[in-house]
Amino acid sequence: VQLQASGGGLVQPGGSLRLSCAASGFTLDVYNIGWFRQAPGKEREGVSCIRRIDGSTFSGDSVKGRFAISRDNAKNTVYLQMNSLKPDDTAVYYCAASWSYACNFLEYTYNYWGQGTQVTVSS
Repeated sequence: VQLQASGGGLVQPGGSLRLSCAASGFTLDVYNIGWFRQAPGKEREGVSCIRRIDGSTFSGDSVKGRFAISRDNAKNTVYLQMNSLKPDDTAVYYCAASWSYACNFLEYTYNYWGQGTQVTVSS
């Protein structure tokens, strides 16, 4: 069972990136999938989550209106579309899978974690 996060890179402020979270060994749509991020010197925080039961989504206040999470069941992949990026969005981004009933950002409820992908927003 593995999650593979990819798509990070260097982008200028105001730019966009799309992160991917691909699963192997299991089907993503039976799990809630969350995106988290950790900036240097800061605690890891939840960014967005997509619920397994109905595909509903939830995003943290810091990214609401700028980031969107989606799922492609045929590709067994979850995406995080990030628009209007700011320097404060610079972090390592992780995807994780949870069997919980509802979407949340409680790390202990997540069963599997990807390795992280670096996003740097800088001019």
